[in-house]
Amino acid sequence: MSRCLRAWSLPAETVPQKRVWMGFPPAAGASASAGADLDAARRAWAEVAHAIADYEPVTMLVDPADQHTVEDYVSPRIERLACPLDDAWLRDTGPSFVLDAEGRLGAVDWHFNGWGARPWARWDKDAAIAGVIAQHAGAERIISSLVNEGGGLAGDGAGTLLLTETVQRDPRRNPGLSRAAVEAEMKRTLGADHMIWLERGLTRDAEPLGTFGHVDIVAALPAPGHVLVHDQRNPRHPDHAISQAVIAQFAQARTRDDTAFVVHRLPAPQRLHDEHGPVDYSYINHLPINGAVVLGTFDDPADDEAAEILAAAYPGREIVRVDARPIFARGGGVHCITQQEPRARDIDG
Repeated sequence: MSRCLRAWSLPAETVPQKRVWMGFPPAAGASASAGADLDAARRAWAEVAHAIADYEPVTMLVDPADQHTVEDYVSPRIERLACPLDDAWLRDTGPSFVLDAEGRLGAVDWHFNGWGARPWARWDKDAAIAGVIAQHAGAERIISSLVNEGGGLAGDGAGTLLLTETVQRDPRRNPGLSRAAVEAEMKRTLGADHMIWLERGLTRDAEPLGTFGHVDIVAALPAPGHVLVHDQRNPRHPDHAISQAVIAQFAQARTRDDTAFVVHRLPAPQRLHDEHGPVDYSYINHLPINGAVVLGTFDDPADDEAAEILAAAYPGREIVRVDARPIFARGGGVHCITQQEPRARDIDG
């Protein structure tokens, strides 16, 4: 346990990684109880795990009840770690990894309460996951009282952090908490000193099964001074107005070095609706890994344009495509089901 006496900083997702953490969708998780087919969920999670494993190690948490079932989906090259699970959204239930000035590894253990105590959520087991991962990774555990999830923030590794009013200041998460208090905690735990607040997330994400505002389907910071923004170009979709507002905000925003942002518009897929209403399909929800970027695609005409934009945003990395539709059908994307662990320095003592 740490009182954060050491100065920590959130590294960019593009720094060298030791491994990626994932979870195996448990039989009783919300991914199944939301009405989606559990087999399809497990196959989608496994596809992402195997895509990552071509480039770096993957450690997958598996509920003890699923220790034999996992063999049907996940190859032996994926490390498994037995751990009780309520669900498998490791971006949100796992820790946010940080490094100190000497390269030591820390793990911020946010307070997790089921995305604001949603009626459908269970989190007794998931609230303990960050501590389990921190211990297994050999990271110094940094406990935060802030109710927060990894999908609710995005950093550039140089002190800039994207947040949303509807997550960190959600009355179901942190009632009455001021911006200043949130920013102080982000400075203490992540070393961030330049916060940019977005008003909200996408439309579908604000419905009962959503997170109510995660930034990792709205905007990402591929490098200091650069921002990727979800660009819903069709005015018939309610996210068109949200995209326009975020693009306009970054046109006026300043970087930590007081320069203008370079704004890269990442198109939304052309599909607008599914059987439940307006979709929140987003290419923003991708994962940089060692030598590659795992991009969730949608069998959509915009897939190729998104791949080209991301190839330019992450030069020298291969774009690896996986089908994100089964994941989004359950409430998230590639970024949501993964948590990268940066490579720390080996320091004795």
